Amino acid sequence: MTGFGRSLFAASFSAVLTACAQLAPTAPDADPAAVLTREDLSPGFVGFIGPKAQHAPLFLDTPGTNFYCLRSFVDRRTGETTHQLYVSDSYFGPERDWNAARDSRGMPLPFVSVSRDEITCDNGCSYLEEFAATLPESELAANPDGLAVTFAAHSGDAKTIRLSGKQIAAQLATVAAKRNPARPVSAFTATSP
Repeated sequence: MTGFGRSLFAASFSAVLTACAQLAPTAPDADPAAVLTREDLSPGFVGFIGPKAQHAPLFLDTPGTNFYCLRSFVDRRTGETTHQLYVSDSYFGPERDWNAARDSRGMPLPFVSVSRDEITCDNGCSYLEEFAATLPESELAANPDGLAVTFAAHSGDAKTIRLSGKQIAAQLATVAAKRNPARPVSAFTATSP
């Protein structure tokens, strides 16, 4: 998939996937059964949302805030898979404006800005930003003990998210099970060509 294709893909699914990510379990060391498979997101894609884990305390003790998860999308036509580390970050101002990601070697990763919203500015401002880094499957597979991704913001803030080996293994196993020769990805289509 080209860079433009990935950006278009990410933009078209951002609203749907935000809601879907919040349906995922909350155990970072879950088994493959804990990865949520969504075949109803789009006629062209199957989505896989891994277990959520906290990267910071709940924002104002609100469930479903300040979490991250792995998410993967399989193109039903080509079988091509895109993996992302998705992050939901709620905080009090000033606005951070997350805009970049890099791996543990400092190599840049494709960054996807999903949404940026002002929650309120009654007694100081608070924000919700949702963003992701696209991760090559080869890099996920090459790191069975875990992987760290560092996000950077225009504000100068940085946040490192550490994926466990169990999170990676669960995600890859669930996606592989859907792509295996016994049940090819094309079998997901609602109508056969």
